[in-house]
Amino acid sequence: MAIDMEPINKDAKSNPSATANLFSLIFFCWLNPLFRIGSKRRLEEDDMFKVLPEDGSKRLGEKLQSYWDHEVEKANKELRTPKLTKAIIRCYWRSYAVLGFFTFIEESIKVIQPVFLGKLIRYFESYDPNNMAALYEAYGYAAGVSLSTLCLALLHHLYFYHVQRAGMKIRIAMCHMIYRKALCLSSTAMGQTTTGQIVNLLSNDVNKFDEVTIFLHFLWVGPLQAAAVIGLLWQEIGPSCLAGMAVLLFLMPLQTMFGKLFSKYRSKTAALTDNRIRTMNEVVSGIRIIKMYAWEKPFAALVNDVRRKEISKIMSSSYLRGLNMASFFTANKIILFVTFTVYVLVGNTISASRVFVAVSLYSAVRLTVTLFFPSAIEKVSETAISIRRIKKFLLLHELVKTHVPLSQEEKKEASVKIQDLVCYWDKSLDAPTLQNVSFTVKPGELLAVIGPVGAGKSSLLSNVLGELPAEKGVVKVKGELTYASQQPWVFPGTIRSNILFGKELQPQRYERVLKACALKRDMELLPDGDLTVIGDRGATLSGGQKARVNLARAVYQDADIYLLDDPLSAVDAEVGRHLFEQCICGILKEKPRILVTHQLQYLKAANQILVLKEGHMVAHGTYSELQQSGVDFTSLLKKDEEEEGVVEKGEAPRSPRIRTLSQNSSRSHSSSVLSVKDESDQLPVEHVHTMVEETRSEGTIGFRMYWKYFRAGANVVMLIMLVLLNLLAQTFYILHDWWLSYWATKQEMLNFPNVTLTNSANTTQQLNLDFYLGIYAGLTGATIIFGFMRSLFMFNALVRAAEMLHSRMFNSILRTPVRFFDINPIGRILNRFSKDIGYLDSLLPWTFVDFIQVFLQIIGVVAVASSVIPWILIPVLPLLICFLFLRRYFLRTSRDVKRIESTTRSPVFSHLSSSLQGLWTIRAFKAEERFQQTFDAHQDLHSEAWFLFLTTSRWFAVRLDGMCCLFVTITAFGCLLLKDSMRAGDVGLALSYSVTLMGMFQWGVRQSAEVENMMTSVERVLEYTELESEAPWETQKRPPPDWPNRGLITFDKVNFSYASDGPVILKNISAMFRPREKVGIVGRTGAGKSSLISALFRLMEPEGRIFVDGVLTSEIGLHDLRQKMSIIPQDPVLFTGTMRKNLDPFGQHSDLDLWNALEEVQLKAAVEELPSKLETELAESGSNFSVGQRQLVCLARAILRKNRILIIDEATANVDPRTDELIQKTIREKFRECTVLTIAHRLNTIIDSDRILVLDAGRIHEYDAPHVLLQNQNGILYKMVQQTGKAEAASLLQTAKQAYMNRSPAHQLNGFATTGDGSLVIFETAL
Repeated sequence: MAIDMEPINKDAKSNPSATANLFSLIFFCWLNPLFRIGSKRRLEEDDMFKVLPEDGSKRLGEKLQSYWDHEVEKANKELRTPKLTKAIIRCYWRSYAVLGFFTFIEESIKVIQPVFLGKLIRYFESYDPNNMAALYEAYGYAAGVSLSTLCLALLHHLYFYHVQRAGMKIRIAMCHMIYRKALCLSSTAMGQTTTGQIVNLLSNDVNKFDEVTIFLHFLWVGPLQAAAVIGLLWQEIGPSCLAGMAVLLFLMPLQTMFGKLFSKYRSKTAALTDNRIRTMNEVVSGIRIIKMYAWEKPFAALVNDVRRKEISKIMSSSYLRGLNMASFFTANKIILFVTFTVYVLVGNTISASRVFVAVSLYSAVRLTVTLFFPSAIEKVSETAISIRRIKKFLLLHELVKTHVPLSQEEKKEASVKIQDLVCYWDKSLDAPTLQNVSFTVKPGELLAVIGPVGAGKSSLLSNVLGELPAEKGVVKVKGELTYASQQPWVFPGTIRSNILFGKELQPQRYERVLKACALKRDMELLPDGDLTVIGDRGATLSGGQKARVNLARAVYQDADIYLLDDPLSAVDAEVGRHLFEQCICGILKEKPRILVTHQLQYLKAANQILVLKEGHMVAHGTYSELQQSGVDFTSLLKKDEEEEGVVEKGEAPRSPRIRTLSQNSSRSHSSSVLSVKDESDQLPVEHVHTMVEETRSEGTIGFRMYWKYFRAGANVVMLIMLVLLNLLAQTFYILHDWWLSYWATKQEMLNFPNVTLTNSANTTQQLNLDFYLGIYAGLTGATIIFGFMRSLFMFNALVRAAEMLHSRMFNSILRTPVRFFDINPIGRILNRFSKDIGYLDSLLPWTFVDFIQVFLQIIGVVAVASSVIPWILIPVLPLLICFLFLRRYFLRTSRDVKRIESTTRSPVFSHLSSSLQGLWTIRAFKAEERFQQTFDAHQDLHSEAWFLFLTTSRWFAVRLDGMCCLFVTITAFGCLLLKDSMRAGDVGLALSYSVTLMGMFQWGVRQSAEVENMMTSVERVLEYTELESEAPWETQKRPPPDWPNRGLITFDKVNFSYASDGPVILKNISAMFRPREKVGIVGRTGAGKSSLISALFRLMEPEGRIFVDGVLTSEIGLHDLRQKMSIIPQDPVLFTGTMRKNLDPFGQHSDLDLWNALEEVQLKAAVEELPSKLETELAESGSNFSVGQRQLVCLARAILRKNRILIIDEATANVDPRTDELIQKTIREKFRECTVLTIAHRLNTIIDSDRILVLDAGRIHEYDAPHVLLQNQNGILYKMVQQTGKAEAASLLQTAKQAYMNRSPAHQLNGFATTGDGSLVIFETAL
């Protein structure tokens, strides 16, 4: 299977159900060993059974896929849209039709049972102690009642198990198809759908198949059964049965209408839920930025707004559910009331056998007609909606890649040739993305592509990859491609599996690649070396490490053509140089390479250079050709020109300044005399966060949990009222039946009166009628009123609780320190917001109310039976003890199975979303097949858990129903044994009640287990409501309104670590940044540059003191602090929403301000081109802007905030030099009056700053004006400058010197206070 992605299946046990015998299959005995293990210890994933071969994801998916492909072909011939339903039906109808036979038998037994019951009661009505023949017949009927109960118990569960498995198969096949489709979506299709939507298809829509298969057969069994019941009732009570059936038939469309309304609300809710989860996704992904900008409030408002709409829809649909349940609860009583009122008014007398046969027949048909049949219709309509959504997705445009295998000869000649290329990302925009681009890359050539942000550099690569189809022009690619994306992508797994990516491990080659990509040192530092597991989205690696892993992956694939999209930008100069020389011009020397880059110092090494601007090819040629033609190139390369001048003087002039590549690379080797080994030792160290295991809470759920849950939704008075309502509703429910029995018994006494009282008997009969009917009507009314009230009140309370808990959880997530998001993968946090809150919103309230209703009914049944035949309590007690034992025994295992099921489900989703993020990479590496296999493996693991989940619950249900069967048998034969003292009405009541116990008891116990299982969701949500929170957003101590007006920052003995028990990253830092000073912060990767910023923003609380303009930062509120400092973050994040919301979420600025800010960062034109300018909704996380443009938006945000302190975090790394220069210029002009701290990778951006702070391993190594630092030849800065190459170094030294000379002497004093009296100095200046 997938060798590289660690084998997902540990040695699973083979599945015993495949080899079990018939008896074992009927009673599910083959599960006993599992329960034994489960009762002793916690079940783990290795305890699960292997998936049966016919349930394997690959097999099912491919089968359905072939039917679907066939359907699509046929539809295209007939010029209609393909129907997914057809494909599904064609694929599954045979196996599913067989199950219909089971349903039919089961429902027939349900109709025959009441007939036996009636005959048995009739024996008591005409009881004659001497008639033995009648007694034997009665024994026969009692046996009939018991046997039919037994058959029902066995058949029902076998049937259910098989239908649910059928549903599971369809679901698995669907998931396989959806994932497969997701892997071949074209770029236009990706624009029409979002990751959230695809995940939603996979998490919600496919689940409908699990539900629909259960009820589908009732669509035809229901009407048949109803007809049979009408027939039997007609024989019993004549035409008055039609009155009852009329009510039943009236209730059916009513419930169907409820169902329709319900699914309408459902689809509205689904859209809102999608929306909320998408927003949540962005909040969680961008939480760092949100915190640094102090934007929590607008986001909270955004989420709360969506949530409010969602809750109002959920409330409406819950009320519908409540009405539905209440009508179900009272339906029986209304039907009986109507039937017998008509029956008596027509002039018939009532008798026990008639009453109870009618009661039993109605309850048999009522389930089918009012529950299963409408459910079937509701589920079918819901599934139809889901199928439509899935079909729309499956019909999205696919990317067709032609792949021609090459012979060995051609492989040597690998090349890329492009002529007059024109292509569009989006046809609706008139300007093509690329036009008139032509070039050829031959083996051993390096083509460098440069150009400003948004010029179409990445688009050019995607065209070569085949992601972006060419409109006109010729693209000829000979050879295997491989690709390193601009935003590094890693998937969950070990670092080794990320680099090998499906190739087998060749140790020497692997070592070489690690060395070339500067990963050797990092591997030595990681806890498990290259077997360290990377979390979701590579959370454990730093940006630079991710970029290098990404590059290593491309290099390791021994392909023919390499497309590298700016791999050097995320790393610092030293590592970048190493990568360029050792990797791009080292290992890959022989291959054709296309390198998109912003690092101009490498251009001379390129064989050809292609300059793009707004999709046009501005220039193309070698370095010297471009120099001579003097195209726009010069402005891109101004710095290099000056450098040339500097070098020219120092070097013997060479006539033509073209050097061949080999010469160049040999020179670079001689200049870096360090052997490779030394060099790799010098490469920097970075620390790693490790992931935390997801908590699986163990044991039962305490009473406190329920109390908290209820208290979240209602106050104490309300709760007491709810309890009373429930009790009242149930009491009236029972009185209703008892009154019928009482009436029949009175009637029976009147039917055998003393002869003398004949006249009076008739009169009493007449007298009784109004009285009995009146009370009967009153009881019916009360049952209805209380039934409805209790349902609605309960739903209201429970939905309120869900609303409350969500807002508490959300607020707690917003206030928790950033560290929480580093150690918990995003999927896990989102899971609480999607799945767990989903349960709390819809499933839990319904299950809870249902459980309480059933529970009360069970108590009612036992109470009635024991009041009629007190000795029934004798067998009830041992049965009850058995029940409780079984339930505990079952729940131990079932809870584990359920938990394993939910933990095995998340890898399916995270695999999908990580695949979608790395789609281009996966396709470029042709790894679709392997990812599909891994997906299937994840699915199979989930199916193992799901299979156990289905079968264990059936195991339990069969055993429970067996017990009920025993109860019915005891009651039936017990009545015959006590035949002398029994009245017919009592027998009827006891027996008809005990028969209803049959399905109900096990349903009640299952619901109670279900409630407990879902309470784990409440538990998980409550766990997130109690996260540690960071310091308050506002404190009593508010800083003055104009603070900080100077921008003086002082660090006093600051230590900083990301976790209380983690390593200390910053050690004893004391430094001062003066007002209006521009300070560059440099240091190797992992020296603590970003941590310095984290400490300043208090992302984790630092030890020591940090003052800003004399105010101690740890004393003021976080928002007060963070709003007063602007930051341009490392990875520019845009949020879904309008452009205006992105610039100014609080709505504090006028349009004029916004446009001015945009103009200053030269985005005005780009925004004006958007359809509705500032109000344009951005695509998911702003993907319709290039990375550079997003960076500019961040700059615009900083300009708008007009703060005295600006921090730039490696912001200029993946921007082209023009944008870079623009940003530098803007910063110099707009922020002249501000203190600016820049964390830089490229020295030329900061070499002219006032001072440079050099960090090394968390300590201040040196801190002074750059010129001063460069005098010290042992200093780190000097070494870093030398590493940029001779020319660059000379230019840097010159710039530093000039800047130093131009500065006024006032600035010269050194701000690096000695620690002896350091605090004193700092204190004085702070005042």
